[in-house]
Amino acid sequence: MAETRDRITLTGLRVRAHHGVFEFERAEGQEFVIDVSVAVDLAAAASGDDLGRTVHYGELAEAVVAAVERDPVDLIETVAERVASVALAHPAVQEAEVTVHKPQAPITVPFADVAVTIVRGRA
Repeated sequence: MAETRDRITLTGLRVRAHHGVFEFERAEGQEFVIDVSVAVDLAAAASGDDLGRTVHYGELAEAVVAAVERDPVDLIETVAERVASVALAHPAVQEAEVTVHKPQAPITVPFADVAVTIVRGRA
């Protein structure tokens, strides 16, 4: 499959989940905000106006939310890997860029956001 610069991007998916290293984070939960951008060759879908030749972004959004809501982990890095795996499970996806934001992270100084970004492609 040739490399593509085409992308489908979901920005600001909001998910309540129970990830974190502290017990109170897991007990109380908090909001995570997910951005995911997938590289997909969109030429065939666009020329044929065919949803079957692209990634259904609604289904992708639901799968991402379900992955983030699953069993708690310590690190948002692990959450990002999980989301990338979900995106790459779609056969049309060549690469996934995932950012996991944790805006209520337990940090003692004022801040706007904490986030990790990963980029994963097919092996």
